[in-house]
Amino acid sequence: MRITAVAPGRVNLIGEHTDTTGGLVLPLATDLATTVTGIRGGDEVRLTSDDVEGAAVVPIDVEDPATVEPGWARYVAGVVAEVRPGTGFVGTVTTTLPLGAGLSSSAALEVAVALAIGLEGTDLEVAQLAQRAERRASGVPCGILDQLASTSGRAGHALLIDCHELSIQPVELPPDVEVRVVHSGQVRALTDGRYAQRHQALNRAEAELGPLRLVTDTGPLEGLGDPEVRRRARHVITENARVKVVVEALHRGDLGLVGRAMADSHASLRDDFEVSTPLVDALVERLTATEGVHGARLTGAGFGGCVVALTVPGALSEGWKVTASTGAHLVR
Repeated sequence: MRITAVAPGRVNLIGEHTDTTGGLVLPLATDLATTVTGIRGGDEVRLTSDDVEGAAVVPIDVEDPATVEPGWARYVAGVVAEVRPGTGFVGTVTTTLPLGAGLSSSAALEVAVALAIGLEGTDLEVAQLAQRAERRASGVPCGILDQLASTSGRAGHALLIDCHELSIQPVELPPDVEVRVVHSGQVRALTDGRYAQRHQALNRAEAELGPLRLVTDTGPLEGLGDPEVRRRARHVITENARVKVVVEALHRGDLGLVGRAMADSHASLRDDFEVSTPLVDALVERLTATEGVHGARLTGAGFGGCVVALTVPGALSEGWKVTASTGAHLVR
């Protein structure tokens, strides 16, 4: 019997680099998605894709996903190592997601593979397994934002996720807004250590201040001796607050306030968390100055990738228009 699993990517409206400390995020699952199609059987998972070179050939008893080649196959191997399926799978991978753009192409692949090879569980259980798989495959200490948004999407809604409680509150998007994602032209990578360095700085801040998700103002930061650690923590504290502001503003339909919060978020990512680039900054500035654009900011982990813009319908023609979609599923 042929199996088809579809997993959406995600775009994060606000709440960047807060998930690793149990903070708040506001993503939506997109209609851009990854699909894995094939037949179960054999003793290995074998996948090919027209979008990347080489095949993913992974024994079902794989031991070290991080050693599998080519690089994209490591994400498949991480899932196989976590699921430990009783049988293999032979099939293909197709995607409408741009690769290396910050729209969670790796998480979508992980979730789709997990469902295709037989994982059963709640949205949260599938997301947690995919998160573990990514950490094993890449060595990057990622949070659960990408995977949980992919499994838990709801049409027409963003998702307010508390990454400590692992609770999800759907937030309806106003009907008179459009979400656009525009690539900066700079492909990003997270395996060069810069993401991990920022994660380590947050760990140092929490060792002195306690959980950053519980810190509601920046006053305690004065006690941190390392200015870099202080900046990283300040971003997380203020970003958690901005998520709450945006949720309330969306409820009221105050898109001007949403736009200002997005601008503040980008400035914080640029100056305090230092994950933006000149190309991304220039794109944000240009989009923000465009008539009909409420706000724009870097989305994703940074170091390149995409900008998300909230606009009046039709204000932008470039990039991808994305709509909030349902979560990952098997096609019956």
